[in-house]
Amino acid sequence: MIFQVLLQFFVLLQLPLNAYAFYYYGNSGERRCFHKELTKGTLLKGKYKLSVYDSSQDSYALTYGQDSNVVIMVEEVFDDNHRVVNQKGAPSGDFTFTALQSGEHLICFQPAVRSGRVKTMMDIEFQVGSISEIDSKKKSTIQSLQNKVQVLIEKANGIRREQDLVREREAMFRDASESANSRAMWWSVISLIVLGGTCAWQLSHLRTFFVKQKIV
Repeated sequence: MIFQVLLQFFVLLQLPLNAYAFYYYGNSGERRCFHKELTKGTLLKGKYKLSVYDSSQDSYALTYGQDSNVVIMVEEVFDDNHRVVNQKGAPSGDFTFTALQSGEHLICFQPAVRSGRVKTMMDIEFQVGSISEIDSKKKSTIQSLQNKVQVLIEKANGIRREQDLVREREAMFRDASESANSRAMWWSVISLIVLGGTCAWQLSHLRTFFVKQKIV
């Protein structure tokens, strides 16, 4: 009992959120399990990605579609390996599990590929902590994203205001240019009228002068 209490206390100290990321190689159809000591109420969140060996490329590539899947199982070792989770998921995805009792748990993955027994690689990431801590981490992440989006919105509004100012200045310059062009046109028309009147008056004066001088 003392050992179990000390063990639970030690696990509780680790609850502020532990993350484990790793990968392993295997074959399709093989089951691979990992031991986790979880206390009651602990939330386990896992992410996984299945890659299949491509002999033509001599490398592992992510698989998609319905040609492959991953079976996820969680068993309670302390209760004769009682299975509490048994779900079939897509080649890439995540899952969550909340421990109902304190003790050792077995988290197992079994990839399956329709093309037969091929080499596989599983990328796995575990996050272990209390529900409130993981939720608070999500909230902080969302809040950070919201702040970044707000900054982008403010920058976009600033750019929009600058564009509006440029358009207003362009409109003012266009109006001033059109006004100057209009004044120049009317000045030219008035100048032509004055010049035409002056020429007509001079011709009339010359004609009268020639008549008086009996030249015409």
